[in-house]
Amino acid sequence: MLHGVAMRTLDGLDPAALPMEALVTAGEPVVLRGIARDWALVQAGRRSTADALDYLRRFDAGVPVQYSFGAPGIDGRPFYNADFTQLNFEVRRGVLSAVLDEIASTFDVPRPPTYYVASLLIERALPGFARDNDAGLAALGISASASIWIGNRVTASCHFDTPDNLACCAVGRRRFTLFPPEQIDNLYPGPLEPTPGGQVVSVVDFEQPDFDRHPRFREALASAQSAVLEPGDAIFIPSMWWHHVRSLEPFNVLVNYWWRSSPAFLTSPLPALQHAMWALRDLPEREKQAWAKIFEYYVFGPAARAGQHLPEAARGELAPFDETQARRVRAQLLGRLNR
Repeated sequence: MLHGVAMRTLDGLDPAALPMEALVTAGEPVVLRGIARDWALVQAGRRSTADALDYLRRFDAGVPVQYSFGAPGIDGRPFYNADFTQLNFEVRRGVLSAVLDEIASTFDVPRPPTYYVASLLIERALPGFARDNDAGLAALGISASASIWIGNRVTASCHFDTPDNLACCAVGRRRFTLFPPEQIDNLYPGPLEPTPGGQVVSVVDFEQPDFDRHPRFREALASAQSAVLEPGDAIFIPSMWWHHVRSLEPFNVLVNYWWRSSPAFLTSPLPALQHAMWALRDLPEREKQAWAKIFEYYVFGPAARAGQHLPEAARGELAPFDETQARRVRAQLLGRLNR
């Protein structure tokens, strides 16, 4: 496939002084070369895959973990069946060390089954691992829990996440291809449910795109940015940017950190999208256009505009939210939805 232009890259950064505030403000993806090069897992993986596996096993807490398993026929792409009504893999549970053994058994298989441990919380499953394998975001004032992603050659279909994301390539190489949020129409999003990983994904096969079925994907590719991460490299993925991730080696490990810059009392926008689809999408066109203006006025326009002509004491929900107001609105919504 065509991967788009090379992504912006920063070299020689001090891992203890990452410019995360500036990166978040800029809102553009960037590769941070070598910031995790001194991690113990990265060093183990550079010695050998066997050393990387042994290193991970040392921290296994023995708790049940969830992972995806797909038959060889899915070719490393957890996705859908032909009519998008079911997923093409199954979700299993097991102990991480046993899953690692199963992955290791595929290394010499020409067309192996797919194993994918996705978004596993490190603190729960690998206690002690973060001591020598951490991006140091807490020292920068960023509260973000760490997750680990482990598998063989797996393709994570193009999707977006609502938080900002710092993803550190620890073992193996990964190709990232990113698109700005406005390319959603050209990426042909799939069903909202079910989804391969909890988020809506593009239905385009990036390795063999069918431009007859998905002609606007050519326009998306014109905006694509791409990079291959080596062990020890990281990538900053801004909130809402679409990203397609392909693991390139028989064994791959990534550690990522998600966080939101907004206050914790602000809820996820995704339920609001679902509610809006339910309440507005199928209205007559004239009504939809009227509601579009209302949303522009109250939500998508300048935050202070709707209440600026009112006395401060009268603004209510038109004023900036705080924790008390957030709890009040949540209670009101729950009451209305439960009627």
